[in-house]
Amino acid sequence: MKKRILAAVLACLLLAGCAPGTTVPPEEEPAVDGPEIAYVPLDDRPDNVERVVYLAESLGYRLEMPELEDYRTALDGQPKNYDSLQCGNPWSLYTWVLDQEAAGCDRYILSMDQLHSGGLVSSRCITEDEVPIPGGTTSSSELMDSLLSALAEDKNNVVWLLDSVMRLAPTVGYQGGTLEDYNALRAYGAVGRPELPGGDLEASDIRALYQLGSDGQPLDPADFGLTEERVDAYLAARSRKLALSERMLHTVQCGGYEHFRVLIGIDDSSEEESIQKNEIAYLRSQLREGNALLSGVDDLAFKAVAKLYMAETGWDSQTVHVGITYFGGTEDRPACAYDYKPLKEIVEEHLEFFGVHQLSGGSGAADMEILVLTQPNVEGMTQEESDWRKKHECTNLVSWMKTFRNRQVPVILIDASNGTYGNDFQKMLTEEAELGYLLSYAGFLDMAIVTGTALSHGFARYAHLTRGETSKAEERAFVRTLADSIIKDFCYKHVVREDLLAYIRNDLGGDPNNFWAPEIDREAVLKRLESGMEKSTRKVLKNLENSNMIVFLDRNDKSLGEISWGKVELENYRFPWDRAFEIGMDIRLGMFEK
Repeated sequence: MKKRILAAVLACLLLAGCAPGTTVPPEEEPAVDGPEIAYVPLDDRPDNVERVVYLAESLGYRLEMPELEDYRTALDGQPKNYDSLQCGNPWSLYTWVLDQEAAGCDRYILSMDQLHSGGLVSSRCITEDEVPIPGGTTSSSELMDSLLSALAEDKNNVVWLLDSVMRLAPTVGYQGGTLEDYNALRAYGAVGRPELPGGDLEASDIRALYQLGSDGQPLDPADFGLTEERVDAYLAARSRKLALSERMLHTVQCGGYEHFRVLIGIDDSSEEESIQKNEIAYLRSQLREGNALLSGVDDLAFKAVAKLYMAETGWDSQTVHVGITYFGGTEDRPACAYDYKPLKEIVEEHLEFFGVHQLSGGSGAADMEILVLTQPNVEGMTQEESDWRKKHECTNLVSWMKTFRNRQVPVILIDASNGTYGNDFQKMLTEEAELGYLLSYAGFLDMAIVTGTALSHGFARYAHLTRGETSKAEERAFVRTLADSIIKDFCYKHVVREDLLAYIRNDLGGDPNNFWAPEIDREAVLKRLESGMEKSTRKVLKNLENSNMIVFLDRNDKSLGEISWGKVELENYRFPWDRAFEIGMDIRLGMFEK
């Protein structure tokens, strides 16, 4: 019977009638035809838009989103939304969500930073609670109360509310913010504050300590190169942000909101006793069962989509074991200077959130294996010893990955090394491993989000595979999810981006963080990107095209079925925020092959 089921699944996934080595025309792409999720993104960066679409579709969901202009962020000097807005439009988003409810939608993933403030960047700057609406104004608080109460009326609704702990400093290049301003405010925010005891605290208790150091004495803005006015604006934005989070949490604790879930992410942070510490402790104390506060913000939607799917498919009632192995030797430290806990603790918090049980890596008893590359522990070593240690750690991890591949054990791979191995790790993986076999991979962008990104994608994929029901559209969305993560990390972050940074600064005299300030030849930058990616992706694409992926899993006898990726092509490169930090691209796929 199992063999017949596996054969049926494989037959369903294989596409016929197209020549090998070609991609499927867009008009012939199969579409996902499953339940709808109404999604208000944090902003318009790829991690909050297309990658969420890929993940949702890989699980059989259709993601509905507002018009781009209603959630887009524009940096200083860039074209604005509707010619006047530098951020999203809370009123338009509010009415859009109500329109989805009127149309019968019953699944929601909503970014509160977008609904309150027009996006993450804007939420770090706004000091007032006032929101423009047709014919006048209202407040963010009243708008939120009205929206949540409307969604609470339908008990069939499942609502995920995504929120954040404000980071230590606002964004460079937005509303006049400079790098000097950022560094000064981050230093001010990183100073320890008096620690509040547990108990019945209110957000007002925390705000009262914002201007005090850990010794209880007032902090002097001049010591940080700041004016009192600048600090007052910074603290007012923090105060507003915390008050809105408090109000949201108090609301969903009331009767009638049992079908709401809250997921709060900690934005760029620090292990120090910073201004965030009391905020984090307070918000965590207000969470009821099923809600969570975790490291990372740009991965919040990934985690919400994954948990929504797991709850609806019975994952939460299963016992799933994962083996974890670290390579590098620094898992007892934060993965970077912008995370608030050691990497190992961050991983364990996420395992608890997803309800999986941890085993020692390679025990043979786990349902899947997680391999994590940390920064190398090379303190006190000579350069020769350091180089040997780095190569040894990479070689060891790739060897484990190949062993699990040969044993047909599903693998999640996390690169939390923050670039400390140069390109050697990515090169070794490309030359020796089968990248397309992975359940998930993360290493691109900020280290604070790699854990949540890899685990949400990997666990969701595993849960989906064990159901025994997949479609062409779902598998193709999964391929795009994995390809996007690998290509952007291996090829863009570690190769092309460094060339672009130098080209923009030295040849064009511009700022890589904003192509409009000063305005540069953006067409030239795009051509440079296309040329660089064409060269750097060849070997990675060849690896993926020669890879097999898992398309069926039987947990009882741990058998699995595989098919080949087939052709992968990249096109329509773009810079979503007109900066070099991240890119977008379209991924064209061929046929899956036996």
